[in-house]
Amino acid sequence: MKPIQNLIILVFTLFCFNSVSAQYGNGYNNGYGNGYGGYGGRSGGMGMDRSMMSGPQANTSKPKEIPVEETAAKIVEQMKPAVNLDELQSIAITNVFADGLREQGILLKNESSSQDQKMEQMKALKESMTKKITAFLNPDQVEKYTNFMENFKEVKKTKSKKKKDKDKDNKEEEKTTEKIQE
Repeated sequence: MKPIQNLIILVFTLFCFNSVSAQYGNGYNNGYGNGYGGYGGRSGGMGMDRSMMSGPQANTSKPKEIPVEETAAKIVEQMKPAVNLDELQSIAITNVFADGLREQGILLKNESSSQDQKMEQMKALKESMTKKITAFLNPDQVEKYTNFMENFKEVKKTKSKKKKDKDKDNKEEEKTTEKIQE
């Protein structure tokens, strides 16, 4: 009796799985009603498949953009001890950085400007930001701020250089492993 029950349960389970699978397009992202209506392939608008029902899908090839507020906050957090900022100054400077980063993004995405025009606009934006930030600082903090920004640029350059070197090393490593595998 027990083997017969197991066999019945197995057949019932397979039957249920098969009907559910058929209902959802056998896992080929076909959805309900695919192939019916005389069009074949994608049902020609006669039904919705799961890719249409899920709404807009994110492009996986593009990295997720970090919000400008987060970037500005990170910069100010690094600047706080170096420039000796109080809480009010750090909030104001974070807002200036956030606005500047937003404008910088807009300038970079502007396709009507040439590269030289973009460089000029970036330079003007940087000067404007520096004026706004130094307005919040007292005279000894201004000097510390200038030193911090010079060091910040150097750190940024060395990080990008290290990243390029690391990428180059990884490519060389891949080539050597390919040669070894051959």
